[in-house]
Order: sequence, then structure tokens, then C-alpha cells
Amino acid sequence: MYVKRDDDGAIIKVSKVRDDECQEAVESRDMALREFLGVTGGEDELTRSDLDFVRVLEDVIHLLMDKGVIRFTDLPDAARDKLVTRQSLRRRINDVGLMGSEDDVI
Repeated sequence: MYVKRDDDGAIIKVSKVRDDECQEAVESRDMALREFLGVTGGEDELTRSDLDFVRVLEDVIHLLMDKGVIRFTDLPDAARDKLVTRQSLRRRINDVGLMGSEDDVI
């Protein structure tokens, strides 16, 4: 990314390519750039969102199977293996009471 700064050094413009105004190259993890773009949570927030979304996808897959829209055998081998592994892990965690009731749906 390339930025333009004001007289106080604050970023006032961002470009993916170097142009007449944006000459200074900055890395995506630069705090001033992240602040300008309104990215506060960073990678931790994105990772948490990814994990939450994985759970949504898992629930959707189970719902589609329950309604007969897809069959377990319709899924690619890798997807089936991952679902079985997650189901097994969730069952083991539930057996020792480490998950709350909202995570009990398998």
C-alpha cells in the first residue's frame, strides 16, 4: 500500500499502487494505516470471525443433510473427514462438560 500524509504525519489517502500523491510505501500491518482504514481488531478479530463462520458452515451442512438436500456421501472425502473429526472432537469435549449448551448441537 502507498499513502499520502498531511503535515502532521497522519495518513489522509491510501492507494494500492504508487501514484503522484501516494508515494510512501507502508505494510498492511502498519498501525497508522490500520487506524486510517478503521481496522481495530486486526488478525485476532478476523481469526475469531473465521472460527465462528466455520461453525455456521458446519451447522448449515448438517441442516442440509437433515433435510435430505445433500447426503454425507455427496461431500468430498476431505470435507467428510473434517466433519467427522470435528464431530468427534465436539463429542469428546461435550462429554467432559467443556462446552456450553449452545455448542451442543452436532
